[in-house]
Amino acid sequence: MIDSPKITLRHTADADADTLVALYDRAARWMRDNSIEQWKPGDKDAEHFRERMRTGEVWLAEADGRPCAAYELWWSDEAAWGVQPPVAGYVHRLMIDRRTAPPGLGRRVLGHAELRIARTGREFARLDCLSSSPRLRTYYEAAGYRVAGEHPSKEAADGSTYAVVLLEKRLARQP
Repeated sequence: MIDSPKITLRHTADADADTLVALYDRAARWMRDNSIEQWKPGDKDAEHFRERMRTGEVWLAEADGRPCAAYELWWSDEAAWGVQPPVAGYVHRLMIDRRTAPPGLGRRVLGHAELRIARTGREFARLDCLSSSPRLRTYYEAAGYRVAGEHPSKEAADGSTYAVVLLEKRLARQP
């Protein structure tokens, strides 16, 4: 029998920025190779992740000490959801390294984000994915998310626009 690796999650620091870039690029290549239209390798640099650390939270998962997954947690997302009351946390860039991650890690990491949000007293975990990415939408719906709407013209950093499906999950209250 093969032992499952020990998974730990921790807040990232500036020194983790290059690791996050590598995780993003590997996840983007895996998506591309599996016909999932969402990310492109090279789209996020170290400064992107440092900025996310300054304005929100970035979490890194390690399997037996080796980086294998990460995600960003934002406390608002006006670009996709508009101005909202503070009732949700917004999960972005759920990155899984298929070479080092054990099966099911994506759901475990997503569960970590949901618990983190719930412990702040917020009611919802929210996220978005490209409208043209039915595999990701199906993945999130299977994890308990429901479609809350669509934003037909979310603006990218380069000024182009794209459509996203908005998904949310009501969270159980935490003590």
